[in-house]
Amino acid sequence: MNVHVAYFCLHKNKLFQKRSFNYDDSGMHFMQRISMTAFMRLLKASFKDCAMKTIRLLYPDHVSGGLDTYDFGARLMQYILPPNNHQPLFKVDILPPNHQNKSITHGIYAEDEVLNGIQNAQKLLHAENPDRVITIGGNCIVSLAPFDYLHGLYPNAGIIWIDAHPDVSTPNDGYPNAHAMVLGSLLGNGAPQLSSQMKNDKFKPDNVLYIGLQPLHDYQERFLNQIGIQYKTQDKAFVSNDEILNFTRRFDHILVHFDIDVLDEHFFHSTYFANPELVGDGSGGGRMTIEKLNEILHIITRHTHVVGFTIAEYLPFDEYKLHQMFCSLPLFTE
Repeated sequence: MNVHVAYFCLHKNKLFQKRSFNYDDSGMHFMQRISMTAFMRLLKASFKDCAMKTIRLLYPDHVSGGLDTYDFGARLMQYILPPNNHQPLFKVDILPPNHQNKSITHGIYAEDEVLNGIQNAQKLLHAENPDRVITIGGNCIVSLAPFDYLHGLYPNAGIIWIDAHPDVSTPNDGYPNAHAMVLGSLLGNGAPQLSSQMKNDKFKPDNVLYIGLQPLHDYQERFLNQIGIQYKTQDKAFVSNDEILNFTRRFDHILVHFDIDVLDEHFFHSTYFANPELVGDGSGGGRMTIEKLNEILHIITRHTHVVGFTIAEYLPFDEYKLHQMFCSLPLFTE
């Protein structure tokens, strides 16, 4: 075994940043500080990451949330993320907003466009065959195709759903926007027309950990209880770091879904609930600060092997208004 090559991969990998052991700049000194079992475990994960193909999936679905700003938010988010030449960007083919009302079919608003977006994402993932996917939404529906794809690669994968809402609505619950149905569909119990798009096994209820979940509607609570998801509403206190780590230890790989609306709209304003004109399904917004979110994401990424990460529901309303204003000026468009 080439210790220096192993050390290089470990040093490049975030798992190496764990503070459960001491190390310095000497690969041999590092080898002497940890057990061979621990070293081999880290080495396996590190060589995986060194060879992993990671893509960024720009998926500006807007119809599943019934709001054009989702499209603008996704396109802006691609520039907010740190640049990385090793993570090429691929765009899912989505019809741009046309400011027209869509019909509700089988309980889902703009059903054909929603399903076409999922299918186009699946085709892209199949063509590129990545090992890790960073999905840039768009609304929450954008997690369905990549999480299903990654579940086919990594059967023992857990989902950490960082969201103020459970996303387990069905077409029968009276709210037709598919972004509220995505996790229920990944579990095989949401919208049949969404679950039927999946190519791999459905996730199990004990594969899910909610972080940031706020008080539920009755039908959401009934759904979660019926299928057996363990959850806690977190309007007073979030799940602890120990609870997060205990969950992740059960899985070889982790998929993270991060919905911007988990953030408190009083402190972070590019979220659905910062816009008083919107009512959605009557739910409330999140209670998390950016500082707490930062802590949670560091806990997850330092101690687990994250192969899927979704950023969803970024809604920069002020920036969108500026964009619309400039678009109305012939100076910029002629």
